[in-house]
Amino acid sequence: MGQSLDGVLDPLLRPRSATGRVLVTGWFSFPDGEVTAGDFLAERAVSAALDRLGVPHDSAWSPHFAPGALTLEAAHPGRYEQVLFVCGPVHGDQLTRLHERYASCRRTAVGVSVVDGDSPAVRGFDRIVARDRDGKGLLADLALSARTGPDKPVVGVALTHGQGEYARRREHDRVAETLYGWLPTKDCAPVAAETRLAHGDWRLCRTGDQFLSLLGRLDLVVTDRLHGMVLALSMGVPALVVDPVRGGAKVSAQARVVRWPAVIPGETLTARALDRWWTWCLSAAGKAAAERRRSMFP
Repeated sequence: MGQSLDGVLDPLLRPRSATGRVLVTGWFSFPDGEVTAGDFLAERAVSAALDRLGVPHDSAWSPHFAPGALTLEAAHPGRYEQVLFVCGPVHGDQLTRLHERYASCRRTAVGVSVVDGDSPAVRGFDRIVARDRDGKGLLADLALSARTGPDKPVVGVALTHGQGEYARRREHDRVAETLYGWLPTKDCAPVAAETRLAHGDWRLCRTGDQFLSLLGRLDLVVTDRLHGMVLALSMGVPALVVDPVRGGAKVSAQARVVRWPAVIPGETLTARALDRWWTWCLSAAGKAAAERRRSMFP
């Protein structure tokens, strides 16, 4: 992979004073920008490299993505000797505004794409190390240098907003609202696990076998659908289940058939109940219970 990130950053940041602080920025810093997985990991890689080099630094984040974290607005230019812009394209008005705000700082872009070398966004940097220019010493993408954390559970989400046949007994909207507010609080990799099949829509499975293959690769399914529950259990995958029909209906009935305990009535659904069953489903006991249910199916 060539030169280490530490070896790239060290000379780029020279000359630097012993106490000179660096502000790490990227598209993840802009309130009107976006944060991709690559951006996130690039920031992690650069911050870790700065730590190893003994360079004091902060990172600025969009308040929409990281409420409470340092923002560009709060990162006063007078506090910083240098600004690093990492990952993504060097293009657009956001970069021009960044140059204007931190005009007193030395500005360096690392691991970026240069679309138009003559644009103000590009010319505003003192130095640029691109990821899209051929030649000796081309820097590997910054995300490759990020140290990965522990694996997160991969969680399928299978919800229904229909079932009008239940009329006034429907709790579907409230269940969905509660789950949509609660799921983002969990440290997991969420995956849409739509039970509906279709031909010609790449987002949906085309056959039941394809859907079972998807379920088999998950650690947990969160669902208010009957087949979200029973098919997950048929693959030995724990299911955190909400019955969206007031008084219970097919979901609760089938949970009793397979003796699956992790079912919450929609009318009593709370984040606390969800947290409790989430912990159990991902525990050794929950996984073993799901595996036992698997053996009940032919």
